[in-house]
Amino acid sequence: MKTNGTRFLESLGIEFELREYEVDPEDLSAITVAKKIGMPAEQVFKTLLVTGGANVYRFAVIPGDAELDLKKLARASGLRKLEMAPLKDVQPLTGYIRGGVTLFGARKPYPVYIDETAVLFDRISVSAGARGTQMILSPQDYFRAAQALEVEVQTADLTKDAVRGGGSA
Repeated sequence: MKTNGTRFLESLGIEFELREYEVDPEDLSAITVAKKIGMPAEQVFKTLLVTGGANVYRFAVIPGDAELDLKKLARASGLRKLEMAPLKDVQPLTGYIRGGVTLFGARKPYPVYIDETAVLFDRISVSAGARGTQMILSPQDYFRAAQALEVEVQTADLTKDAVRGGGSA
C-alpha cells in the first residue's frame, strides 16, 4: 500500500518493510497493533500530537507500551506547558486520523521528539500514515527521515516512569 509516509521514505531512498493488519476501530492501541504485526510493544512507536498553545504543536514519538509524560516533553522542548492536541484537531493539522498518524507526509512538519529508547532496537515500527499499515525500519533511518523534514528533531526521555510492584508501600 502506498501512503504519503511510504512515498516520503522512498523519496529519500530509505528501506523499510510494510506490515498490514486487520483494524478494529474499537481498539487502536499500539499494544494491539504490536500483537497483530508480531513485534514487542516497546518496538512499536506511536506518534502523538501535542500542543503548547495557539499554533504551537509538537510530535512525540513513544513506545506503544508507554504513556507520554507531558512534563518531560515540555522540559525537552523548552515549553512551559503541553497537553494532548484535541482529537478533532489531529486530522486537520496532520492530514492523518487517529491510529494512522506519522511524521512523514503530514500537512505541516512540526518539531519532533523521539523517546530515547528507540535507539535500543535494530528495527522499530511506526504508522505508515493509514490505519492497518505499519512501516518497519531502523531507528537511524527513522531519525534521518525525520531530519529531512527540516524541523527540530531530538531524543529525550518522554515516558512516565513505570510503577514497579513487589515491595510494600
